[in-house]
Amino acid sequence: MAGFRDLLSQAKKEITEVSPADAEARLGDATFLDVRELDEYEQGMIPGAAFIPRGHLEAQVESKLADKAAPVIVYCAGGVRSAFAAKTLQELGYSDVSSMAGGFGRWKNEGRAWITPAVLNPEQRSRYQRHILLPEVGEAGQQKLLDSKVLLLGAGGLGSPAALYLAAAGVGTLGIVDMDVVDDSNLQRQILHNTDRIGERKVDSAKKTITLLNPDVNVVTYDVRLGADNVLDIIDGYDVVIDGTDNFPTRYLLNDASLIKRIPVVHGSIFRFEGQVTVFDPYNGPCYRCLLPEPPPPELAPSCSEAGVIGVLPGIIGSIQALEAIKLILDLGEPLRGRLLAYDALEETFRNFKVRRDPTCPACGEGAQIVIAEYDDLCMPHAVLADGSVAAH
Repeated sequence: MAGFRDLLSQAKKEITEVSPADAEARLGDATFLDVRELDEYEQGMIPGAAFIPRGHLEAQVESKLADKAAPVIVYCAGGVRSAFAAKTLQELGYSDVSSMAGGFGRWKNEGRAWITPAVLNPEQRSRYQRHILLPEVGEAGQQKLLDSKVLLLGAGGLGSPAALYLAAAGVGTLGIVDMDVVDDSNLQRQILHNTDRIGERKVDSAKKTITLLNPDVNVVTYDVRLGADNVLDIIDGYDVVIDGTDNFPTRYLLNDASLIKRIPVVHGSIFRFEGQVTVFDPYNGPCYRCLLPEPPPPELAPSCSEAGVIGVLPGIIGSIQALEAIKLILDLGEPLRGRLLAYDALEETFRNFKVRRDPTCPACGEGAQIVIAEYDDLCMPHAVLADGSVAAH
């Protein structure tokens, strides 16, 4: 019966080994795969390396390294586990796999570049365990969420569920823009707030709720009116903006500012029993002006207080907005770029509409000149849905 040394010797005969110097020459070309244990990984890693502990390799590698023809260089602490891992990868169909001789220890001792990775603490691993179990997210994705910044325009019907789910997901910084106070008529749908908060500033109420839900989250409040004089400064530095506003002036203003700053906007609107969601990703798809070049006439724009809205509806639409933001941050799946998702609560149906970028768009078209300006004189509050009806909150 073969012993450990026999198995290692046989494995090394069947794989390709490379020196740290040869491996370093392939940084940026090959994918480096760290198969050490978590406590070893936390002490240092090769920059850009993927991390899968050897015990989880077979179960996780195909979801993390989908292209089996792409070059992979496997390393461990000293070159033993990586040799067995390289052999396993070959058996799984990976055609260009090498094991780094001497492992991370030799790499580090020879003075090659390494970093200490940002890792989750034990409490965070417990809190976000269900995310970490997803190969598409994992610990690296959760760390990316913790490092991300999302701005919510509005702490109302759409902003409430979006804020709660983004906070629960571990988005590290949530900015909230709202200059209103909590009113008892809000509580039918604005679940960030409660009866004890009536009369309180919405941003302060929202911060209390989010902090109680997840102390990992840094909540930045903006108790101001979003206008031409501050929009560029407020949105600057955020990865994604969640649009939970209910008026045309702010939507057009946000659109133009997001194009200048190249920050994607997850747009949502609700009206009675209908809602819509789409993603405006600057220059990677249509913008708001491509969808709606001009506001509708005032008679087609009844307010929320006039038309009403079923309280659960913003929970559905706002949750979809939160999911789209997470997809953008983690580069997951197919965000709603160039697609408008329309929801009918009475029929319980979703429909997708294609939205194409307009080459003559005055905001994102060729040669467009963007000017940040107020639009109050041109717009009535509320947004038009895909079927021609008008959204309100």
